[in-house]
Amino acid sequence: MTADSSGRLPVAERADVRRAALRLVRVDARAFVAVLALNSLAAVAGLAGPWLVGRIIDEVRGGSGVGAVDRLALAILVCSVAQLLLARWARYVGHRFGERTLARVREDFVDRTLALPANVVERAGAGDLTARGTADVAVVGTTLRDVGPELLISSVQALFLLAAVITLNPLLGLCGVLGFGGIRWALRWYLRRARDGYLAEGAATSDVAEILAATASGARTVEALRLAKRRVAASRDALETSRRTRFHTLFLRSVFFPAVEVSYLVPVVTVLLLGGVLLERGVLSLGSVVAAALYLQQLAEPLDEILMRIEQLQSSGASFARVEGLARAPQATETDSPVPADDRIDVTGVRYAYDRGGEVLGGVDLTVRPGERLAVVGPSGAGKTTLSRLLAGVDAPTAGSVTVGGVPVVALGPEQLRRQVVLVTQEHHVFLGTVRDNLRIAEPSATDADLWAALTAVGADTWVRGLPDGLDTALGDGGRGTDGSQAQQLALARVVLADPHTLILDEATALLDPTTARHTERALAAVLQGRTVIAIAHRLHTAHDADRVAVMENGRITELGTHDELVTADGAYAALWRSWHGERPTDGGT
Repeated sequence: MTADSSGRLPVAERADVRRAALRLVRVDARAFVAVLALNSLAAVAGLAGPWLVGRIIDEVRGGSGVGAVDRLALAILVCSVAQLLLARWARYVGHRFGERTLARVREDFVDRTLALPANVVERAGAGDLTARGTADVAVVGTTLRDVGPELLISSVQALFLLAAVITLNPLLGLCGVLGFGGIRWALRWYLRRARDGYLAEGAATSDVAEILAATASGARTVEALRLAKRRVAASRDALETSRRTRFHTLFLRSVFFPAVEVSYLVPVVTVLLLGGVLLERGVLSLGSVVAAALYLQQLAEPLDEILMRIEQLQSSGASFARVEGLARAPQATETDSPVPADDRIDVTGVRYAYDRGGEVLGGVDLTVRPGERLAVVGPSGAGKTTLSRLLAGVDAPTAGSVTVGGVPVVALGPEQLRRQVVLVTQEHHVFLGTVRDNLRIAEPSATDADLWAALTAVGADTWVRGLPDGLDTALGDGGRGTDGSQAQQLALARVVLADPHTLILDEATALLDPTTARHTERALAAVLQGRTVIAIAHRLHTAHDADRVAVMENGRITELGTHDELVTADGAYAALWRSWHGERPTDGGT
């Protein structure tokens, strides 16, 4: 399935999960076969114990001496040690198989996440993606490392134990199999309900993560608009939904496991009763009856393990479906990506409305010439940020078109788009690693000279040179911390290294002090000489230095011209300029 109308990321179907699991097994088939072989040998070694106990009983009843019993007891000891060593070896191989497979799952998840279009991620929300990449991947990892190998071992043991009972006496074996009918009923009842229950639980967990992340990131907005009570109420509703889904899966387990525990006793009792009858008629020896009962008693342990692991598989299967669901999400690819004829950007009759809101842009027309420096100004809520997202190809207009070189921006593949347009906002991130690692994300082949040139361009070279190890200084958790302005300078340095022909700055210097911000903007302008710079400006000195200024009000461009032209026109821009300088409305000075 694809992402639904609410923007949720898709969840893989059962068939997709099975195919993905088989693909992972095929990649490491040798290790999987080795696990099967070692588990089979361990199970065979384990079968010897009950059979040898039966032999001891028959030997004693037949009048054999202590020597025969000692030999059989020694054989039991040898088989037990062999079973122990083989089982430990099998678990070791199985866990290594699980860890390698988990690494592939994580790598696939990261690759698919990075291939998601930005608008898909934003519509789905960070909470859902975070929950899938942390909680769900962790559950899948536990399954591959622990549940999978244990389930395999127990399954092999159970099959061999059933085969041993049938070999002793087919009638006793049939009674033992029929005696597990209660387990079959409980398992069917549980499996019909478990997947949907665990999927609902995972979705509820994502909703909780999304609400908490959105509230934390927008804490200032929540306080400013006095939305605290609403956010608390929304969080409580999400937590209540999560609680109900968890109680539902708990109810399923509380019915399933007691029914299974009772069912374990039925085959043992049945075999003892029937075995007693057959013993009286001379059809079976006492040793055979005891051996069959011991086999069935032993069978309870692997069956218990199997059923417990099956229960865990329902949870992990739902998690795997959520992780694997990214494969069905829209992917940004380079296939047939058109090549723009030039660097000119045209915005024609653009309208845009969010899914659950009114129209934000209402008929915007704009042409940005190659190499031009354009400042976009206007009051909050005028549509400046929305326009920047459309120019950068993050979102597609609901009407009209945004083209670069005659090609719709949204039709460009990610790599092609990055060579054309890069959007830099006030949101920034410092990645775990060194300063060099943080910069080379934008251009892996950059030399140290290139890195220093980029840092110098944004005014960050001074504080980076002052670090203990320079470019090799570790940043982030466990390393050196960075303040907001330093993190933003690193983000801008990455843009310099990416070297796009059009750069959109959406309040990109908002966290810098005025002096540093002005220096950074001028440095960027010098570095990007001949390139297009579109700045969403709050500080009007940016507009003063621009070639042209576009004034946005209520989702439309109401004024367009140079700084001097707009001040002379004494319109909205002139009022903003006077207000920014603290001048009275009657003053016309610039």
